[in-house]
Amino acid sequence: MTKRPSPISATVDFAADGVQHGYLKLPISNDESAWGAVMIPVAVIKNGEGPTALLTGGNHGDEYEGITALLKLASELEAEEIRGRVIIVPTMNAPAAQAGKRTSPLDGGNLNRSFPGDPDGSVTEQIADYFTRELVPLSDVVLDLHSGGSTLDIVPFAASHHLEDKALQRRALEGAIAFGAPTAMLMFELDATKLFDTAVESQGKVFVATELGGGGTTTPERLAITERGIKNFLIHFGLMDGEVTPPAEPQVYVDMPDASCYVQSEHGGLLELTVALGERVARGQLIARVHDLTRTGAAPVEYHAGRDGMLVARRFPARVNMGDTIAVIAEVVDRLEA
Repeated sequence: MTKRPSPISATVDFAADGVQHGYLKLPISNDESAWGAVMIPVAVIKNGEGPTALLTGGNHGDEYEGITALLKLASELEAEEIRGRVIIVPTMNAPAAQAGKRTSPLDGGNLNRSFPGDPDGSVTEQIADYFTRELVPLSDVVLDLHSGGSTLDIVPFAASHHLEDKALQRRALEGAIAFGAPTAMLMFELDATKLFDTAVESQGKVFVATELGGGGTTTPERLAITERGIKNFLIHFGLMDGEVTPPAEPQVYVDMPDASCYVQSEHGGLLELTVALGERVARGQLIARVHDLTRTGAAPVEYHAGRDGMLVARRFPARVNMGDTIAVIAEVVDRLEA
């Protein structure tokens, strides 16, 4: 069945040269505003013919590294600096970003679990649909900036995915490496079906994802990695002149071959991690304890590494519930190949 046109309208002209700042407007009606709209900020910088890069942040509203870097870039980038077109959406899920939450306060929607979306669905599904049917088809390459948000802390990395289309996987992997984060990864997602990643890759477009820290904040170091990486991405794909700037230390390559990289808690309590983020671990090594908060004298439950590798992500809050991911261990490899 053919879907109706998206209810979202843009106040910018994606075909016009120059610098434009505007909104993606989604009509809503609620108790606060009978004839209201969700206003998603967007910037378009265009200079003649060339590739189009779509740069997105705020897919989750509490992941601030990408949001901050893209807000700065949108205010600073001039048309003369690029060839082609750069579309910048710093807060894809604008309601979530404005509330400082991972998910939307309007419908509880997790945007990055809502693709390809639905023009007749919830607010979050309508946003996903607009990106899938309007912005991704305009784009040649997509950079989606994530971090751990309020519940995770993650070593800064750029990643691509294992794809059936090996030529597309190679281009995305080269883009992830060129981003120049301290770590580059071939990433395994626990459930990729409804991700923005999959919506982009299914259209044959290059997709690079990042995780750039977390804890619901930013640091000068991680923001510098993000800003440098965005510029590297644009240079690598031919939208800007210059040379890609590598990280200060040799880049670490890691691979996530399957779901066993994720260590999830089978207990509730207080989390004690025994290894630091970015530390190398050996199979069988103690990596965490979960302490029972309801009594004294109870031995903590121990969690051990199921593989050799590096701790690339950890739960940020110490309070942990059953099912929470408490650690992610990726295999360190000499090189990444499509």
